[in-house]
Amino acid sequence: MAENDARLQVLNTLLTTPHRDLDALWPLHADMVKRDPRFYPHLAAWYFDKGEVRDHKEVFVAALSLSDFPGHRDVGLALLRRLPPYEVARVVDFIHGDKKADEKNSKKKGKKDKRKKVHPRGLFKNIPRSFKTEVERYIREREAEPETFDMVALHGRKVLKRLYALLHIKPGERAQKIIFDDEPPPDSKLAALKTIARMEDPAAQARAIVDAKIPFRIAVGAIKGMTPSVMVAMVNAMSGQELVNHVASLRKHGAFDDPGLKALIEERLEAAAKDGRVQAFKAEVAADAAGAQGELRSKLVAIADARTKAKGRIKRATALLCDKSGSMGQAIEVSKRLGSLIASLTDAPLFCYAFDGAAWPIETGDDRLESWEKAFLGITADGNTSAGAPLQAMRKKKQAVEQIVLVTDEGENTAPFFVNELRRYQEELGCDPQVLIVRVGNATPHLQTQIAAAGWQVDVFPFSGDYYALPNVIPFLLAPSRVELVLEILEYPLPKRELVPA
Repeated sequence: MAENDARLQVLNTLLTTPHRDLDALWPLHADMVKRDPRFYPHLAAWYFDKGEVRDHKEVFVAALSLSDFPGHRDVGLALLRRLPPYEVARVVDFIHGDKKADEKNSKKKGKKDKRKKVHPRGLFKNIPRSFKTEVERYIREREAEPETFDMVALHGRKVLKRLYALLHIKPGERAQKIIFDDEPPPDSKLAALKTIARMEDPAAQARAIVDAKIPFRIAVGAIKGMTPSVMVAMVNAMSGQELVNHVASLRKHGAFDDPGLKALIEERLEAAAKDGRVQAFKAEVAADAAGAQGELRSKLVAIADARTKAKGRIKRATALLCDKSGSMGQAIEVSKRLGSLIASLTDAPLFCYAFDGAAWPIETGDDRLESWEKAFLGITADGNTSAGAPLQAMRKKKQAVEQIVLVTDEGENTAPFFVNELRRYQEELGCDPQVLIVRVGNATPHLQTQIAAAGWQVDVFPFSGDYYALPNVIPFLLAPSRVELVLEILEYPLPKRELVPA
């Protein structure tokens, strides 16, 4: 049991998700490697397939690639090959280390005094030879396919330049011309982009964009006039994820004012709902960013629904309890999104309550995100806080669950209190639910400490405002129990690194 407890603690660390801050994650991963080196590579392989937060994936690669434990480096380098180039560069920069200076101007005796404050980032370690070898293979494979290399260069010329320079990799002839000489070959996408930028005829630009398959993010900066014909060409060249990401920009350029173009975008969004590479919450965030209403918003929300349903099925009865007391507006927004996620994935009962000093049942007609938004209409952040109130209501209604998701800042000031009601709930209904606190705001671990002291399993997800990270909660609700999740991870197959031929 002690071994299982340690592994459960390792899993809990994955609920900590600082966005784009690898330094904050490193101590957690370094401790995982040290405490359970046999479990860690299986956890990394499992998380690459099941997890959502790219920061964790990058640190997994770094930790395994630097580890001296037998087999770790091969797993880390095999996983490295699954990262896009910009993430490979982030891992390289993190291992190598970087010093960023902020300049501050202050007036002293009538003169400007420039002061630099250095913020070191990363590990400042030597990059292992095996890691350099794998990155070189990674780059050579892309160099060998001109169209692939051109696309990588379009999206991240500076990234590639840094990898070549930092790791002392000699670029191939084509790479030298594109990355360092800024003289792209006539048949390259970068040469085509330069030609497109010089064109005066929008129709000719549109045809050239289609022929060269120039991505929207790149082409939009080179085109002088965003006419409907140009935008049609761009939309046709986009992947499902690119289209979702750029809905707001398309709207800004008037794409939805043209009936034909609007119909094309909506048709492509329907196809994006079936694309496994499209991230669910990016579709929802894109809808908010674009100010989407009506049918367009429905299309984007449909993508979110479709992608969440592809994650697996929740088998345990679940309660979602939302703190709606004063200043808990963010908890309400988080609960809507978690409600749509859980409802889309559950085969078991789901009970939802909002609470202040009393409990308010939340009921939806179906599992669509739009339905959850409507169900929360009129739920505003005010009143006292009684986290035990929804448990009391569930106990009286005989609503038994195996797991509780509590969205709160962990403050309580009104009876019934959570731990007291949880004890009565357990005694009367004969169930022993696990508790996951989704902590919003700068809270103290008040409830977490009380629940743990009373002998119940409690986990905490510190919500930092990053809605993309919320699906990271789902794997912990899918398994029949946390111990069975550990067993699933232990049996997860490790990726194999292809060795360099002798």
